[in-house]
Amino acid sequence: MANLPEITDKNFESEVLKSSVPFLLDFSASWCGPCKIVGPIVEEIAKEQAGKLKIGMLDIDKNPKIPAQFTIMSVPTLLLFKGGELKEQIVGALPKKAILQRIAKHL
Repeated sequence: MANLPEITDKNFESEVLKSSVPFLLDFSASWCGPCKIVGPIVEEIAKEQAGKLKIGMLDIDKNPKIPAQFTIMSVPTLLLFKGGELKEQIVGALPKKAILQRIAKHL
């Protein structure tokens, strides 16, 4: 997901929790097959929701602190933050329509 900003253990607070708009964080890993399915969907959503929603990805292998903090047990997992608070958790490779339905109520 080269088109999305990379979120790390170090920039998580400044980029995600302090974001002025809702932030959808994609927890992913290079070895994860379902992540490769969700990645392009999340990129599409990022383009369509530009200005209303920020999206970034976090590699769980390179950044273990944040996944542990939110007890991420499976990837892909999407967490939606608004105003610094966790509002929605989406686990698994869901279709675009299902992801949009889950996040729409928070935008």
